[in-house]
Amino acid sequence: MSSVQDSVVFRNILSHPLTAEIWSDRTRTKYYLDFEAALAKAQVLLSIIPQDAAEAIVDACSDVDNLIDWDLLRQQTESIGYPILGVVKQLVARVNEQSPAGEQWGEWSHWGATTQDLTDTASVLQIRDTLTLIEQFLDRIITALRDLSEKHKTTPMAGRSNLQQAVPISAGFKFARLLATFLRHKDRLKELRKRMLVLSFGGAAGTLATLSPDGSDDVGLRCEEELAKELGLEVPDIAWHTERDRIAEFGFFCTLVTGTCAKFGLDLKLEMQTEVNEMREPYAPHRGSSSTMPQKRNPIGSVYITATAATVRQLSAALSESMVGDHERATGPWEIEWIVLPQISTLTSACLRHTAENLEGLEVDEDNMKRNLDISKGAIVSEAVMMGLGPTLGRQRAHDIVYDLCRESNLSGKPLLELLDGNEDIDLPRKELERLCSAQNYLGYSEKMTDRVLALCGER
Repeated sequence: MSSVQDSVVFRNILSHPLTAEIWSDRTRTKYYLDFEAALAKAQVLLSIIPQDAAEAIVDACSDVDNLIDWDLLRQQTESIGYPILGVVKQLVARVNEQSPAGEQWGEWSHWGATTQDLTDTASVLQIRDTLTLIEQFLDRIITALRDLSEKHKTTPMAGRSNLQQAVPISAGFKFARLLATFLRHKDRLKELRKRMLVLSFGGAAGTLATLSPDGSDDVGLRCEEELAKELGLEVPDIAWHTERDRIAEFGFFCTLVTGTCAKFGLDLKLEMQTEVNEMREPYAPHRGSSSTMPQKRNPIGSVYITATAATVRQLSAALSESMVGDHERATGPWEIEWIVLPQISTLTSACLRHTAENLEGLEVDEDNMKRNLDISKGAIVSEAVMMGLGPTLGRQRAHDIVYDLCRESNLSGKPLLELLDGNEDIDLPRKELERLCSAQNYLGYSEKMTDRVLALCGER
């Protein structure tokens, strides 16, 4: 096994089969040929190459498996250092074989293009397909979070700060925060597509001089426009052979998306602790079980989420290095993308899939949420009590009194309410103290804020 994408054991866990296919040798080479076919169509339209040659090139490019000798391409790539020239050699040879006597139509292949044009455009097309899958996962996640936010927008649970109980929140509020983040990721995806789905076609140094040596006519620029139209991409404002911000932005986007997934995964791992047990991953027989401890139900999906997300963060950093390319054609940084883009894409898809599956089948235990609200004997609402006493005692004095009573409650096991009711410095009626000590009464704007996020879902 050279990577998780290739592993029979791990490829459906730490990778995703559809994304792995997008980044396979076959798909990448198919996109090389799609470029060559689209270039021939654009150039015959502009009378740059002969009609018969264009038709023969398009026909040869239509079936990657019939055209490409994969073992020969491997040998050519190892010899040359890049796969493009090997693909072009095989294309030219096939078209020339099928040309009538005296004609060499294959020689019109790749007219005015360079290796990086095909490589970058193929990467853009692969990223386009990857983004389509990512969007499908985002939609699943958003739908699941919308339902959870709606269902639990008034379900009280303990909010936590520094792994300690802080103040009550609603479970819906917790889900809605995550939902709002994924809605922002959908916005980012829309913006990313505008900058990402752009043709690369500039020739040797990006100037398209082979199509118009002195730039006195517009044939080269018109060819660029027609080629972009054929491939369903935007025309670049200028050649971007060594300006790699587009590719790096894709990596950073994957880092942001998987980072949000990892935040959810970490929270769910903590929620699944035996002592907490407020939320659990979907149950499936033996999933997350231990080889020695039959009682175990490990948060295995969340483990995969945090592992894949952490790896994406590291790999995306490598794309920062690929931005530092020398002059008009880089000596090395470009190839970093070939190594990490397939891994970033497959790991991101796996991370999103595990996140979607966890959310779609998430078990929310409201009884345990209530139990955990009660374990502090009322201390979780000490802020509410302090603020309730503040107008008469002063905020700092109220803080100190409640602090001491919480300490006493913790040591004695007596409920905070009882200690408050028996304290000579506190003259609030018991009914008012009971109101202040109710977690349900201290959810703040949990419900309204959740509704605000749910309204955003409706707008989208």
